[in-house]
Amino acid sequence: MIAAPDRTPLPRSFFDRPALEVAPDLLGRTLVRRTADGTLELRITEVEAYAGEADPGSHAYRGRTKRNAVMFGPPGFVYVYFTYGMWHCMNLVCCPEGRANAVLLRAGEVTEGIELARKRRQSARHDKELAKGPARLATALDVDRDLDGADACDGPDSPFEVLAGSAPASDQVLNGPRTGVSGEGAVHPWRFWISNDPTVSPYRAHAPRRRRT
Repeated sequence: MIAAPDRTPLPRSFFDRPALEVAPDLLGRTLVRRTADGTLELRITEVEAYAGEADPGSHAYRGRTKRNAVMFGPPGFVYVYFTYGMWHCMNLVCCPEGRANAVLLRAGEVTEGIELARKRRQSARHDKELAKGPARLATALDVDRDLDGADACDGPDSPFEVLAGSAPASDQVLNGPRTGVSGEGAVHPWRFWISNDPTVSPYRAHAPRRRRT
């Protein structure tokens, strides 16, 4: 018999580590998204780590700006950015304040509130595609820049919470190059995913002029 996912909220100390440690540890965790229409839950299946000012692929590589300020704040907060003039992407901030590490949530399985996700993602042919990719994930969960700076460690009154969930076995966690990152940062194998999970997005290499979290 398969044990039910652990509903214990992850503490801020979980995120107070480098993104490269937090990223694989987020796989299998449950992201709770509370909206005015109801609550959705997502089992995280794919992530990417970004190491701030030490990482050419990061929004924070050239320092702090108005856009990326949340990345430099305390761990456990949500950083949302807008890309290609049409899509939002959601990240969880890591490391002590001032270090600007973050983990991009790339994909997941919607496990609760699936009807709400279907309304947001009417183009999805199958439920496994509802949050298959970072923009689709944000759309399914109704995430936009208004949620930039939300605290995912502030309890049940917050729009977000991350629960312990069910971590995959270590041999089920794979890693490889990040998607769409160009230049020096393209070689970093900082994308992590659960092996053979149907919700994981396809790998895409270099995308010109694109910089991620």
